[in-house]
Formats: sequence, structure tokens, C-alpha cells
Amino acid sequence: MNLLELTLPSPEENIALDEALLDEAGSAGSASEMLRLWEPAAPLVVIGRSSRLADEVSVAQCQARGVPILRRSSGGAAIVTGPGCLMYAVVLSYELRPELHSLDRAHEFVLGTLLNGLHHLAPTAERRGTSDLAIDGRKFSGNSLRCKRTHVLYHGTLLYEFPLELIPACLLSAPRQPKYREGREHAEFVANLPINNSDLREAVIAAWRAHRTVPDWPQARVERLVNERYSQHSWTHQF
Repeated sequence: MNLLELTLPSPEENIALDEALLDEAGSAGSASEMLRLWEPAAPLVVIGRSSRLADEVSVAQCQARGVPILRRSSGGAAIVTGPGCLMYAVVLSYELRPELHSLDRAHEFVLGTLLNGLHHLAPTAERRGTSDLAIDGRKFSGNSLRCKRTHVLYHGTLLYEFPLELIPACLLSAPRQPKYREGREHAEFVANLPINNSDLREAVIAAWRAHRTVPDWPQARVERLVNERYSQHSWTHQF
């Protein structure tokens, strides 16, 4: 699997790059696969493709704190990320992995791969709900996906040294909650992995056997997506 470790200068570019990698894989005409790792330089809220902004985000608090809000192209609920939260994305080929056409199998495969990679560092980590990873019953990873004709994008968060108080400050109570949450508020529900940045990165890279570093990335696609979508108020505030 190819590896791209790249954090771009702006939040808009970083959100756009995940989608651009999916589009690029689909247009390449090959069964290429990619792991991307990145980490924001400052706090950022990212809402799901169909999220209702007013239901999930404390917009006034984000504005007061200077925390930008963006909408991604994949589903799921709002997340807060920033320094101390490693972001990952895998673009996987249906030609190589036809079983991933099943969403249940896609969740099982990706989260299982991550857990296998983290086992020696966090042996009690486990999959909970549909697309969460948790340690001692507390969530450290939220994930979502987007499917296209030839590939699927699966991406998410890995909290490790994140200021967890930002989550209840920026997000409202989640409108859709997994059963294992048991009604807990954010402060009682989320946790950091007891892992440092370098060990976490190495574990994720090893889990995906992503040892072919690639220097190129779809810059023109990113620029177009930023201009047409991710920099547009109408995109973020459409619901």
C-alpha cells in the first residue's frame, strides 16, 4: 500500500485531500490503495455530509474560540480534531477487496486492521458500536466512509494527546448515540490513547503495511474542491 504523510496548510485543503485521493484512485484505472496520515495545526470541527449544523455543533463557542467548522464528504457525526489527534484515511480498492462492498464488512475490516496494529500498545482497545474504537469503554476513534464505483474512502480520528475539554466546548450532545455510550456526556465518554505520536504513527503504518512512500498528490483536484466546495459557506451551512 502507498503511504502519504502530508498535512496541508489550511483546514479546507486537508479535508479536500481525502476526497481528492478517492477521486484520483477512481480515475487512475488501477487497483491502487493509499494510507494518508495528517494532523491539524490548530483545532477544527468537521461535520458529516448530512449533519445538521445546529443540532451537532456549538457554533457560537466555535466562533468565540476561532475554531473553524467544515463539512466533509463522508457520513457520520461531527468531530473535533487538532494537535494531539492523528487523522488517518485509507482508500481501498473493490477490485482487490470485493467484500468491502458490504458496509458491515468495510467497518469490520478497517477497524480490525487498526486494532491489530494497536494491540501491542493498547491491548484493551476494542471496536464498539458501528464505527468507534474505544479503550476501557471510552471512545478514542470515530470513523466514517464514502463509497464510489471502484474504491472506498474510510477515514477517522485517533485521539492520543488531545485537549479533551474542547469536545464538550465545541460540540452539542450527539443526536445519534451508540448503545454503549449509555447517555454519557462527552467528558465521560471520550479518552486519549496512552500512546505518543511517533509510536501511534508507526503502528498505523505497520498495520496497513504502507511502506511505499509517494511524493505526489492531486494538487489540482484539491484546489478545485476547495474553491468549489470546502471554502463555500453554502456547502458547510447547507443543513
